[in-house]
Amino acid sequence: MKLISFDRDGQTGFGAVVGNQVVDLTGKIKGAVDIRNLLEQDAMSDVAGALEGAAPSFALDECQRLPVIPNPRKIVCVGLNYIDHVKETGRELKDNPVIFHRYPETQVGHGQAIQRPLVSTHLDFEGEMAVIIGKGGAHIDQPDALDHIAGYACYNEATIRDWQSHTRQFGMGKNFQKTGAFGPWMVTADEVSDYRQMKLQTRLNGEVMQQATLADLAFDIPLLISYVSKALPWLPGDVLVTGTPGGVGFKRTPPVFMKPGDHVEVEISSIGILSNSIADETQ
Repeated sequence: MKLISFDRDGQTGFGAVVGNQVVDLTGKIKGAVDIRNLLEQDAMSDVAGALEGAAPSFALDECQRLPVIPNPRKIVCVGLNYIDHVKETGRELKDNPVIFHRYPETQVGHGQAIQRPLVSTHLDFEGEMAVIIGKGGAHIDQPDALDHIAGYACYNEATIRDWQSHTRQFGMGKNFQKTGAFGPWMVTADEVSDYRQMKLQTRLNGEVMQQATLADLAFDIPLLISYVSKALPWLPGDVLVTGTPGGVGFKRTPPVFMKPGDHVEVEISSIGILSNSIADETQ
């Protein structure tokens, strides 16, 4: 099942994608008004029943796609989580994962423009897989971690590299507005038999820039979910962005940065293609 968040004629909501159509589920399952609300009510199992016999509400191209979860309470990101990316940055893999955070207001949806900020031209791509938490919890054991996942999506964790290097902290370079693309939808966990077999590819203007399989993760998803839960309880609708493989633009010779007019795609097998243009920030 594929779930999207959308804006249609100024009204936001969520629905299920069926072919080229959307079945609007807003308010139809325990009154849930968005995907986070649906997960908070532990109502994912009710979606299939709501879809049974339901007529499509509108065509997929008749809405603006929002970030899959527009309003997560937290977005937890992982740095340096593919060996080839660790090597290209000249770093060493540590004993524990590198964790940092993004703010929800930095996100954009599928088909929306990623924004190059006024203060920098060093806008870099980072294709990643996002994990959407369905069941919350603290001190989660690794063998139980996958039971807490509602679904998966693509993420382009676009980064302002010169601002990222201002200090040893990643925060500023990772939190410019309209730089975190999240979509094109959430594929529910029941449709993914083994995420480790998924292939990730990032393309800039059609040229392959990054590729990996999820089996290449240095710190696997159950470990990440468990590790974070020792400090902060996961809540339904939280997002874990699992890290980017090698091939990022700023480590190329010469460096490659995204600019207005460019088109960037993150594709993950069994999920789909997240597609965004690049545009300059306007005052």
